[in-house]
Amino acid sequence: MPIGDPYATVAQLKARLRINDTKDDARLAEAITAASQGIETVCERQFNDAGAVSARAYRPEHRHLVRVDDFHTTTGLVVKTAQADGTFTTTWASGDYELEPLDGIVGGIPGWPWWTIRAITQRFPCNRRATVQVTARWGWAEIPTAVKESCLIVAEEIFKLPDNPFGSGGYSDFGVIKVRNNPFAMRMLSPYLRYPVLMS
Repeated sequence: MPIGDPYATVAQLKARLRINDTKDDARLAEAITAASQGIETVCERQFNDAGAVSARAYRPEHRHLVRVDDFHTTTGLVVKTAQADGTFTTTWASGDYELEPLDGIVGGIPGWPWWTIRAITQRFPCNRRATVQVTARWGWAEIPTAVKESCLIVAEEIFKLPDNPFGSGGYSDFGVIKVRNNPFAMRMLSPYLRYPVLMS
């Protein structure tokens, strides 16, 4: 699915709720969208696949490390650093850096994207500018099952709310609240939080 697409379909949610008609399809779609956006906000990452490479600029944490958005393939990967004028003119060779998590493995489970670039033979320039430009195919190769299931759990909860609980604004700003307040969804999503928190 492209970046920005929801993590479940109306058909999947209807099957979960045993709905056979189409009169609530619009509300079901809104609930799924709100749940998906809530998951992205809580996890601080995007689980779809951009489908093509694009360039993004980053500010290194220090001369040896820059954290970037998730990307799942090295095909089309280009790392550049900027000169003093802010133009990205220095292209790094693949041996100049190392991608983490190593081998795309987290907690012994493969299939994770990379989101950290560690300098090996060079150093990232550090100043007030964003000095690193990364061109990559952003996102995940496949949406994790836990993310899909969490989306359905939260979307079902949102759908069962009274009609228009927050006026004409609908559900758009409510997804993140429902994700955080749902212990089942949070436990499934906890491995995917970009900045993990302790779970009670």
